[in-house]
Amino acid sequence: MSGGRRKEEPSQPQLANGALKVSVWSKVLRSDAAWEDKDEFLDVIYWFRQIIAVVLGVIWGVLPLRGFLGIAGFCLINAGVLYLYFSNYLQIDEEEYGGTWELTKEGFMTSFALFMVIWIIFYTAVHYD
Repeated sequence: MSGGRRKEEPSQPQLANGALKVSVWSKVLRSDAAWEDKDEFLDVIYWFRQIIAVVLGVIWGVLPLRGFLGIAGFCLINAGVLYLYFSNYLQIDEEEYGGTWELTKEGFMTSFALFMVIWIIFYTAVHYD
């Protein structure tokens, strides 16, 4: 047995300067969170879009929505919800991230493709004879 003392590990992860590292999930839900890492914020926007795509795809598939109305509704809701999230809730400076258009189109086509697949699968499962 050695007589040396064991150094206690900090209970929370810390950065090199001693500040506490805040998880991304806690930043997403706080309107006063500071986003130092641009890529981290863009990842949040991307994954938030994917969640919206899955939810709307299931809803549109269960409801008998078809055609242009469903696609237009998805585009408006997806872009609108994200715009309200980053401009009103988080109140970030859009110009830091390339402008409103860059944030609005971040991950849009991927979420559109996911939405279409989910919508087709659920519509076919529920309404196909």
